[in-house]
Amino acid sequence: MAAVLADYTRAPISEQLRGTLGLLQKVTRAYATVTVDDVKVVRALGVTRAQVEDALAVAFAFNTITRLADTFAFPIPEQEGFDMSAKMLLKRGYNL
Repeated sequence: MAAVLADYTRAPISEQLRGTLGLLQKVTRAYATVTVDDVKVVRALGVTRAQVEDALAVAFAFNTITRLADTFAFPIPEQEGFDMSAKMLLKRGYNL
């Protein structure tokens, strides 16, 4: 995981995952330039249409959350707050 976060282009991951992460990076940082050819490149690596759709749906959700948080200047908790949330999620999951 650390290698992917540091540089996914050099991390020891499959070409399918590397291609998908590249597409997601472009969708996030340069969305106006994304074309069908970008998706075709990922599909040519063996990524299914459903996998591309799932990856885009997750990226959409996180991008929306991040942009709203930035817009409304949501405070970022201290490490202790992240640790508490992680413990709760590990114990209960995302279900309420």
